Amino acid sequence: MTRIAQILVAAGKGARIGGDIPKQYRAVGGVPVLKRTLDATLAHPDISETVIVVAEGDPHIAGIIAGYDNIRTVTGGATRTASVKAGLTALADNPPDLVLIHDGARPFVTFGIIDGVIEALSEVSAAVPALPIPDALKSLDGQSVDREQLRRVQTPQGFHFDKIWAAFQALDDEASFADDIDVAHAAGLDIAFTQGDPNNFKVTYPEDFAKAEAMLTTDTYIATGTGFDVHRFTEGDVMWLCGVPIECGFTLLGHSDADAGLHALADAILGAIAHGDIGDHFPPSDPKWKGASSDKFLLYAIEKVMERGGILQHVDVTLICEKPKIKPHREAMREKIAELCGLPLTRVSVKATTTEKLGFTGRGEGLAAQASATVKLPA
Repeated sequence: MTRIAQILVAAGKGARIGGDIPKQYRAVGGVPVLKRTLDATLAHPDISETVIVVAEGDPHIAGIIAGYDNIRTVTGGATRTASVKAGLTALADNPPDLVLIHDGARPFVTFGIIDGVIEALSEVSAAVPALPIPDALKSLDGQSVDREQLRRVQTPQGFHFDKIWAAFQALDDEASFADDIDVAHAAGLDIAFTQGDPNNFKVTYPEDFAKAEAMLTTDTYIATGTGFDVHRFTEGDVMWLCGVPIECGFTLLGHSDADAGLHALADAILGAIAHGDIGDHFPPSDPKWKGASSDKFLLYAIEKVMERGGILQHVDVTLICEKPKIKPHREAMREKIAELCGLPLTRVSVKATTTEKLGFTGRGEGLAAQASATVKLPA
């Protein structure tokens, strides 16, 4: 079984927030920020060991960790890089397989973020949750900067322990990096970006504490939407289904690429926020959508969820057909949908069934898809 440890970096003085208490020990909703972070991460079933990096002579940490098991504290250094190295050193005698390095002042981390990082580490040596930049960017001299080439990165940043430990050991004593993924990049490790979360912000400035307080007092609710789509078969070579090309000697007839799976899913997401259906936003009468890739419709629906302050939690697609065979393509479909939705694979379901030779799908005339989507929304 894979052993996963975490390092919580909490050695900062919190000078930007002001006052005598470092920011990680300031309360939000009556609970210190670091304790909220600790509770959120320790609740994850795959994290078995925790090292907290604190400032020398920290008078607050004892009250935070009282009553917890399998937690150690170590003294950090003058920089984040030195502090993380101290945390890694504490783990090196009995090294875990994977290590997650997380800011002690990010209390709103979710299982979804953690799961995404852990899953990515099955393919790469390092992983970091990231978010696109929605605003236009300018340099100080007024030149435009391509925001598509940039991402805002968050924590936890995950690594194969042996790889990141070797990278830190190779550093000079005075080395200082902005974050741990920078160290991985300098060491030439392969890195994956996973889905971040706008709520996973670092509590740093006074306005961040106000935002955190508001989040804790704002009610949310869970909404579920459903979608259904049908397309008939026609002559062709490649069928697009759930974002995956299937070479089966026929295709689906439609104005766009006729991807019934993504159409049903986009409608399910729009339904969860009561925002109509894809026909309202992408009418088949509009020639500009002729042959369009259906991932555009799905990404639009997800964007509308984000505009509402919502978080897509889980999706489920059922394909109803006699042909083509779905099982050989199912995992590729799950992976594509997970990529488009920014969800870990554990929150994406794709299933297939038949109608036992009944109806138009049973006669092999076409294909149907139904989907459901679960969204967390502010009240």
